[in-house]
Amino acid sequence: MRFAILSRSDNKSEVIKSRVKQYLTDFSLEYDEEKPELVISVGGDGTFLEAFHTYKHRLKDTAFIGVHTGHLGFYADWVPEEVEKLIIEIAKKPFEVVEYPLLDIKIHPVDSEQYQQFVALNEVSVKSIDSTVAMDVHIKGAHFERFRGDGLCVSTPSGSTAYNKALGGAILHPSLNALQITEMASINNRVYRTIGSPLILPKHHVCELLPLYHDRSMLITVDHNTEEYANIDRIECRVSDEKIRFARFRAFPFWKRVHDSFISDERT
Repeated sequence: MRFAILSRSDNKSEVIKSRVKQYLTDFSLEYDEEKPELVISVGGDGTFLEAFHTYKHRLKDTAFIGVHTGHLGFYADWVPEEVEKLIIEIAKKPFEVVEYPLLDIKIHPVDSEQYQQFVALNEVSVKSIDSTVAMDVHIKGAHFERFRGDGLCVSTPSGSTAYNKALGGAILHPSLNALQITEMASINNRVYRTIGSPLILPKHHVCELLPLYHDRSMLITVDHNTEEYANIDRIECRVSDEKIRFARFRAFPFWKRVHDSFISDERT
């Protein structure tokens, strides 16, 4: 089996990376950064996002697993003390594959048939640089509401515990084929009105965000990458046809992970 390792680059993570690489090659596994079948992330959720975007072109052929060297993350199942056990599991056992949905994003400019396409593991957020965000929200091609506020976040189920949760969105089990739209400080008064609640859309419902003022620049963040855009006609969001594949060598129930991250008094 071919494998690759991405590290957060701090000393602790680099030591673990070197150790895992050495032991797995000793077990006759091939280190291959070009076409890995297994990608091991060593760091935190940010490192895992970096690993995902590095190999997003190989989602059908690559599975991911994480070792967290900081605070407990949602994408890292293993701790440094378990590295030897993980190495043996990878070398000796076939792993189970668990697939979770992703978000497909298309940014359509004004007066052009061309568009930019992205895939997100966590979310896409849309904000304005120096003014209130004003945009129409369409669902399944029909106008739903006119939003004014700080911005909107569209998240995947696995990303529902990230920025979406901080905005007051619901936590969704990552096996659900859905996306979630969550408001950022919407303006609600006698003149302007939004739904005021997170919206959860199934796979076959497409969400479109249409800015009212094309001359205003927008900040669009896909997972951990932020770019400035102008002259946007619409931002199209849907559940992607592709999925991320996680390598599982043991059970780690999602709701236990939620409990350990947000409720438990124990600190990892």
